[in-house]
Amino acid sequence: MKLKQKINISDQVFAQEVDEEIVLLDMNSENYFGLDETGSAIWQQLSKTGSLQATYDALIEEYEIQPAQLEADIFAFVQTLVDAGLVEV
Repeated sequence: MKLKQKINISDQVFAQEVDEEIVLLDMNSENYFGLDETGSAIWQQLSKTGSLQATYDALIEEYEIQPAQLEADIFAFVQTLVDAGLVEV
């Protein structure tokens, strides 16, 4: 995976903010996914931009985190979403 890639969120995924975290519902599998603070921040940026690079750029400005760690966190999170069928890269 590379930062220059774009993602497409499935139109069968619905997101709702609950107590400052995001809950995703996959209408295909009827599974819920609860996102922690980090996952919620990444999801919010991805859903706004569809861009891994734009997500990285926004989060590196917002949080005090090492660039390599942020990139790894984004890639791991997106891979989890891909594996669950919620997004395509």
